[in-house]
Amino acid sequence: MFKSHRFRRGATLMLVVSAITFALPAAVPAQAAAACGTVNLADNAWVGYEADLAVVSYVLKHSLGCKVVIKNISEQVSWQGFPTGQVDAILENWGHEDLAAKYITKQKVAVDLGSTGNNGIIGWYVVPWMVAKYPGITNYKNLNKYASLFKTSESGSMGAFLDGDPSYVTNDAAILKNLKLNYKVIFTGSEAALITSFRAAQAQKKPMIGYFYEPQWFLAEVPLVHVTLPKWTKGCDADPKTVACDYPPYPLNKVASVKFMNSGSPAATVIKNFKWTNADQNSVAKSLAVGKLTDDAAAKIWVDAHPAIVKAWLAK
Repeated sequence: MFKSHRFRRGATLMLVVSAITFALPAAVPAQAAAACGTVNLADNAWVGYEADLAVVSYVLKHSLGCKVVIKNISEQVSWQGFPTGQVDAILENWGHEDLAAKYITKQKVAVDLGSTGNNGIIGWYVVPWMVAKYPGITNYKNLNKYASLFKTSESGSMGAFLDGDPSYVTNDAAILKNLKLNYKVIFTGSEAALITSFRAAQAQKKPMIGYFYEPQWFLAEVPLVHVTLPKWTKGCDADPKTVACDYPPYPLNKVASVKFMNSGSPAATVIKNFKWTNADQNSVAKSLAVGKLTDDAAAKIWVDAHPAIVKAWLAK
């Protein structure tokens, strides 16, 4: 079951967080637990990140005896925790070159730990039933022709373009404006609400276009169709006000505080070595979102089925 903190509307201006602390498993020797200590992990508001967090936390607790503290904060605010010590690691970072420049390059309080193994894609999608009925709808040049189909009470005379959580990485309002598309961005408020909207639109044959991304377990249930935008080229999105191109590819990465990585904690090794596939993440995410399992229950299923991968994460 999704916990109430998983999906939040908006981002806070200060690093004020709630925390969930997990007790140490009895089977882990006290010496090992002491060596690991406390690990503060950011929790960002989408189920793929929750899958990362569930599995990494499970391994840290059950293999190393770490005390794991979860900080429930937005993507951008998570980075503010590096210089203060309130956040030790972000397990899945989507771009944020400006934050990397500030905290990694300039302040030198954070470090890029490399790929999670996941390849991220952000883009515009329509529900599958519309593709056959409305020729060319997956080409942005034809979207104005169909804008009236997407009108809602919130969008007024314009077509409604649905986004999720406002804290997500998105250029949608600017792209719509600069491509002269007659659509208005409407925030559903969360990933869960966005998925519910796409699911209902497909089932009820209602028009819907919106922001979505991969990896995402939901695409196996409803194969949303990607809308073609002007191809992304380096620098085309440099100015958020003038961007008129697609999103770039996102090789997802981990980021951690320099202090944490130099602490000698074995947890730092696990997080640095953590790597899995889109399919791995989707399987755990589906257990959480559809199976309604707890984080630990979903993680245990995956960990028990992949001992060799977990062993590689634990290796120094």
